[in-house]
Parts: sequence; structure tokens; C-alpha cells
Amino acid sequence: MTDTGPEAASRDRLALVLDVDDLVAAMRLARSLRPYFGTAKVGLELFSAVGPDAIAPLVEVGYDVFLDLKLHDIPTTVGKAAKVLGSLGASYVTMHAFGGPDMLRAGVEGLAEGAGNAGLDQPVALAVTILTSDRGAPPHILAKRLQVAMEGGCGGIVCAADDLLEARQMAPAMVKVVPGIRPAGADRHDQARTATPREALEAGADLLVIGRPVTGAEDPAAAAAALVADLAPA
Repeated sequence: MTDTGPEAASRDRLALVLDVDDLVAAMRLARSLRPYFGTAKVGLELFSAVGPDAIAPLVEVGYDVFLDLKLHDIPTTVGKAAKVLGSLGASYVTMHAFGGPDMLRAGVEGLAEGAGNAGLDQPVALAVTILTSDRGAPPHILAKRLQVAMEGGCGGIVCAADDLLEARQMAPAMVKVVPGIRPAGADRHDQARTATPREALEAGADLLVIGRPVTGAEDPAAAAAALVADLAPA
């Protein structure tokens, strides 16, 4: 049967945050919300709990995996770590743009080598520009980090929705991933720079990172369905 409807249309634009410390709980959530999300984000909490074992089960149920580890170290260390991560089957891996172009380049090359050795497609290296919890970054920092991301050979960036206009102007070809997504009226939690899903997509986001507004809801599936319905064309 052909997969149609608002869920199918929106799924490739939405990443589900699996910020839990238990793989069983993560997979239960991932399976129940698969109709609404095409990407699953594995961050520091889940990766610290179960490591690379988090990736294959998510791929098996149909997700692209967004490995959000925000690598930041000397180029040699990042390159070696990225080589390992590239062999695991993730579709995206994050690195801090603050680390500079040499570090990012080492990470990109490591991902390519690891994926090539494993016979996999190379993950997209995402340079994290300014955290959405950062209220005080100077105005010039975004442009500087976008330039670093391009010099380092990254395929995409992570930025707030407010930064998308500048990002589109400077780096139009890069994949643009936006966290800090909150439906209208939702709690911002620790996010300083938020946007609604529709605002972020209209501003040019390629992938929206959705966490607590869905995973922390009393009924996560209902919350996800409401979010997707709000994104459907009028």
C-alpha cells in the first residue's frame, strides 16, 4: 500500500530526539512514532548509555540516524573518532564549528574513510554553529562559524531558526538542521532561541529536531500527529 497523507509528506523533514538512557525505552518510542519521523537523533545521553549499539536497531526500523555527539578536540583525535563513527551506519554526525576548519576537515575525512571501509554512504558532517541555548553570542559569530564550516568541508550546519536567513545567504547548498523547535505556546525549557515548526520550515530549514514537546507529552503519538497536521498544506 502506498504511504500517503500528511505524515508521509512531513516525515523526511522531522528528526525525533531520543534523549533517554535505555535502548529498550528508546526503541519503544522510536517504533511508536515512526509514522511521523524519518530521522532519529542519538545524543550524548543514549550514546553514553549504550554506545554504537543504538544505531543499527534504528536503521533496521527505517530511520536515518542523526548522531549528535558534537565532536570537539584536536584534529587527530576527531579524525580517528570520526573514522569509527563513519563505519556505524549513521546518516549525520555533528561537530563543533568552534573547533576550526582543520578539525572539521579531519572529521569529514575520517567519516569518509570509515564509511568507505564499511561499504556505506558517507554521513553528512554537520557543523554546530551556535547552540540554541546560547543567549549571548556576538552578532559576528554566526558568519565566522559558517565560513569555518564551509572551509572544513561540512555538508550541513546546525543553527537556530533565527540564523537561517544568514545561513541561506552564505551557505545555500548546505543542509540546514534546526533544533529548539516548539509548537506555539509550548514550554521553551532551556532553549533560548526557539521557533514553531512552520516558522522554521518557512525560513528554510531542511530538518527539524523535535524533542520534549513530543517525547515529554502525556500522549507522544497524539502530540506528533498534531504537529504534523499543523504542517500540512492548507
